[in-house]
Amino acid sequence: MELGLRPDIEELLERVKDMIRDEIMPLEDEYHQEVDKEGRWTYTARQAEILEGLKATAKERGLWNFWLTDSDKGFGLSTVEYAYFAEEMGKTPLGAEVFNCSAPDTGNMEVFERYGSAAMKEQWLKPLLEGEIRSAYLMTEPDVASSDATNVSMPCVRDGDDYVMNGEKYWASGAGDPRCKVYIVMVKTGGEELPVHKRQSMIVVPADTPGIEVLRPMQVYGHDDAPHGHMHIRFTNVRVPAENILLGEGRGFEIAQGRLGPGRIHHCMRAIGQAESALEQMCKRALDREAFGKPIAHLGANYDIMANCRMEIEMARLLCLKTAWIMDQGDARAAAPWISKIKVIAPNTALKVIDEAVQMFGGTGVSQDTPLAIAWTQVRTLRLADGPDAVHRRQVARKELKKYTQQKV
Repeated sequence: MELGLRPDIEELLERVKDMIRDEIMPLEDEYHQEVDKEGRWTYTARQAEILEGLKATAKERGLWNFWLTDSDKGFGLSTVEYAYFAEEMGKTPLGAEVFNCSAPDTGNMEVFERYGSAAMKEQWLKPLLEGEIRSAYLMTEPDVASSDATNVSMPCVRDGDDYVMNGEKYWASGAGDPRCKVYIVMVKTGGEELPVHKRQSMIVVPADTPGIEVLRPMQVYGHDDAPHGHMHIRFTNVRVPAENILLGEGRGFEIAQGRLGPGRIHHCMRAIGQAESALEQMCKRALDREAFGKPIAHLGANYDIMANCRMEIEMARLLCLKTAWIMDQGDARAAAPWISKIKVIAPNTALKVIDEAVQMFGGTGVSQDTPLAIAWTQVRTLRLADGPDAVHRRQVARKELKKYTQQKV
């Protein structure tokens, strides 16, 4: 089991690390201070100057689209190798987008690449690969438990040469961004007469289609994540051409498995990067701050806390790398329980480390004066995104029990 990097990829990763530390991190505060200047859902001239400038630099240096694993369009990275890049990008909120490796765009690009028509690839995949537009993925609905995707119920009805949609979606990540131009939407096209996993489909919907209404931004512990946003959207007689459906009716679950598996592990890789960043902040604070006549590193159980954080990060990283290796073997069914394992472990580990860092900073840790409070809300949300912990634990337990029984579990 090879969990390391090829020498040329190690050099490439060092270039990414340098750009993150020296050029991206110094600008992230200024970027986020722009949010309120011209309305929270605008993209100010200074934001564009900062972010598009960094993207142009990354592209010029050839540091672009690392997520295209096992592809001649990218660097040919394995999933294991990409894990190291995603971890570094997770250390700054701007990191993933600067290198065109942001969610939900990476998952949507995979969908267009694997399942889209030539026209879709020209209209949507091409500008996404160039970082010229953003996209959103709409699955979750307010009135059903969407962690069970068989509950997805927004109807999508064939009407001549079109499909017509009516209903609501929420937690549409990225839909608040003014650069978001296209949605991939999970809808219900089949009735009760069909097998349960043949009732849903995915369809491509331009964001400016008549009948789409953004009702509100969803807040995470009081934060709306502007200008990215997680929006609550209503569809009223939204009509798109029939050729916008992906693969045909009833293929939604097939597409979802191709999309969500890589996306889940990408989130986990970035969460490990957030944990590393929090531990770095914690250690520096512990050495710089004094109380009772000594650095706070030497007080209470702080040695144990920092040591445990380091050990738990290392364990989470190894599980992530093993999961990535299993994915690289090409058997999606074998990889599924491993993806579930890391989807539980990585966010919980990162949350613990971030919380311990907050504690080391005292009141400052929960304020706007450190990035820790926002990091905590983001990672806490990750325990729900792409399936809550309970669903993933259920999958791990089912796999475990099958070793000992012939009965269906």
